[in-house]
Amino acid sequence: MSDNDTADRPELFIQERTVDGVRVVSVRGEIDNDGKDVLRSALLPADAPAALRLVVDLSGVSFMDSSGINVFVSAHQAVTGTEGWVRIAAAQEPVLRILKLVGVDAIITCHPTVEEALRP
Repeated sequence: MSDNDTADRPELFIQERTVDGVRVVSVRGEIDNDGKDVLRSALLPADAPAALRLVVDLSGVSFMDSSGINVFVSAHQAVTGTEGWVRIAAAQEPVLRILKLVGVDAIITCHPTVEEALRP
């Protein structure tokens, strides 16, 4: 791949905050093979508590392939059996369509807004 090819690819940007004990991870860019490790580290940091409660804001994500799906399923599996959970919020229509197509929305709840995802 040439330098021009990598320069044209959007980077994955992650911002994190905590709201009432829930980690909110806002993602911007495209979630693909190049960004999957960045996303995985943001969702499941080494110092994360066992009962991790996590909302992932996908409002800034325009594209996601199977790499992103795998990261979300791994995050869900990591907190299953604890008091933790993962919720997806504000996914754009193309991303939401992929989540529904592969059935991720059946195991990880998808909410239209971050505020709704934060509700108990």
